[in-house]
Amino acid sequence: MRFTMKILLYLLTVIVFIAGTVLAGDYVRPPPRKTLHFPWDPKPSSQPQQVHISLAGDKHMRVTWITNDGSSPSIVEYGTSPGKYSAISQGESTKYSYLLYSSGKIHHTVIGPLQENTTYFYRCGGGGLEFQLKTPPSKFPVTFAVAGDLGQTGWTKSTLDHIDQCKYDVHLLPGDLSYADCFQYRWDSFGQLVQPLASSRPWMVTQGNHEKERILFLEDGFVSYNSRWKMPFAESGSTSNLYYSFDVAGVHIIMLGSYAPYDEHSDQYSWLKADLLKVDRKRTPWLVVLFHVPWYNSNRAHQGEGDDMMASMEPLLYAAGADLVFTGHVHAYERTKRVYNGKSDPCGAVHITIGDGGNREGLAHRYKQPPPEWSVFREASFGHGELKMVNSTHAFWSWHRNDDDESVRSDQVWITSLIGSGCNTRGSHEMRRILMTS
Repeated sequence: MRFTMKILLYLLTVIVFIAGTVLAGDYVRPPPRKTLHFPWDPKPSSQPQQVHISLAGDKHMRVTWITNDGSSPSIVEYGTSPGKYSAISQGESTKYSYLLYSSGKIHHTVIGPLQENTTYFYRCGGGGLEFQLKTPPSKFPVTFAVAGDLGQTGWTKSTLDHIDQCKYDVHLLPGDLSYADCFQYRWDSFGQLVQPLASSRPWMVTQGNHEKERILFLEDGFVSYNSRWKMPFAESGSTSNLYYSFDVAGVHIIMLGSYAPYDEHSDQYSWLKADLLKVDRKRTPWLVVLFHVPWYNSNRAHQGEGDDMMASMEPLLYAAGADLVFTGHVHAYERTKRVYNGKSDPCGAVHITIGDGGNREGLAHRYKQPPPEWSVFREASFGHGELKMVNSTHAFWSWHRNDDDESVRSDQVWITSLIGSGCNTRGSHEMRRILMTS
């Protein structure tokens, strides 16, 4: 009898262990990879470095780069043929100091109006290398690459290589970019690392905890992030670079700030209500939201950290009929059913945690057991996601695990938008009542 009980306990332990992987099968994760180190590469002081682009309102792009020459002009020449620039735009510049570090001259120049789904060739500062970018389409289909918590490790490089193989239009990053953590030269090396991708497709980012870099009495928070990664906050009626919105094809995307005030009396809360009320679901039938700290998380890491923000803002997103929510912070992958108020709800959003881009802190392996009823798939592996909006009603989501240096599709699902579902989407008097009075 005692021997039988031991066997049963052993089998139960095995079952619990298998359940902890949730559809991960017998996959054995490759070992961690070291932080990347970039050799010193002297460049002419006027040569553009760390070039990246972002959307900047309707039919416009913002080109950002850094030079060591303080007299270098903030101009971008561009056109649709290599070496032939039919237009020129003048921008602005800034710089910052952080403890003993002084940044180079950071240039931000908006170009446009641009044609949709078109390749442009451009150069920064009146000389140097020629880059090329492709503008997103104005109609479906449109594809997004999604990866958070990138950092600068060998796994980061693997993730970026896999994203580079994806035919995507815009990169979405829900926080934790460089993992500089006050060592400012790591911002420079991160800009160098991502330049090949970030100079050719718009990168739309929001802040994570590793962007804070606040030192009490010495340095304010987000100085480096706000100086280097300027997003279209002013274009979307926001007063802060930590939260903003933009449209791509038929998708309205809202980037919220987990580390900006979000209670009912905050500027972010007021801005979110106003932004949601302006959404026209006939013009943008998909509503996608990104922020850093997950609200639905069955991993043991960072439990409860998003509860206050969820209590404040989830009713607004539910009333507006948000379709998808992407977060990071937890260094693992997880996808939920449509959820609201802590349980499955056909009118809630699908939440996807994708904080597995390659950070130096490693993966979060420990999950709560048994898994919540709303958790569909979870796995602690590095990777990236691809979201293809096929039309106004259907999207295809896939998550690609970094299996050594191969990209392996490990989770996939078709998602139907809430348009026409009977839920509180645009045009609903109930939605407007909640947004106007909450």
